[in-house]
Amino acid sequence: MKAYKTPVSTLVLIHTPDLQVLVMERADKAGFWQSVTGSVEGDEAPQQAAIREVLEETGLNALAYDFQDWHVSNVYEIYPHWQYRYAPGVTQNREHLFGLTLPSPMPVRLAPNEHVRYAWLDWREAASRVFSWTNVDALKRLGERHHLTL
Repeated sequence: MKAYKTPVSTLVLIHTPDLQVLVMERADKAGFWQSVTGSVEGDEAPQQAAIREVLEETGLNALAYDFQDWHVSNVYEIYPHWQYRYAPGVTQNREHLFGLTLPSPMPVRLAPNEHVRYAWLDWREAASRVFSWTNVDALKRLGERHHLTL
C-alpha cells in the first residue's frame, strides 16, 4: 500500500533582521524557487514539522535562532504535477506559516534530492522569484511585520 503525503504542511521563511530571505531552487522542478516547505509526518504538530524541515533542507537548527509560529495558515489547491503524492480525491493542502530570524545570511547545507542551489535575496526580490502564491503571501506578511509593502 502506498504511503500518501498528509495534506498539512509548513512554510518557514528564513530571514535576517534586514529582510534578506533564503530561497532555494527545487531539484524536481527547474526554475521553481521557494522557502523551506514540507508536509507534516505521522502525528507531528506543524511546529515540529517546521523545525524538522529546516534541519533537513538547510542543516540549521531552528531552535538555535529566533523561531516563531506566525499563527497563520493558507489552504491551496495542490499542483497537478504533485497530485500523485496525495491520496485519491485530496486536492487541497493547509500550509502553516513560521518565521526564522538569523543574525545574518549564513551558508546552508542543501538536501540534494530536494534543492539544487540557494540564494539570499532582499524580501521583495524573493517575492518576485518564488513560484507559489502562499510563499509570496508569506513574504508580504514579513514586509508588513516591518511596516513595509511590496
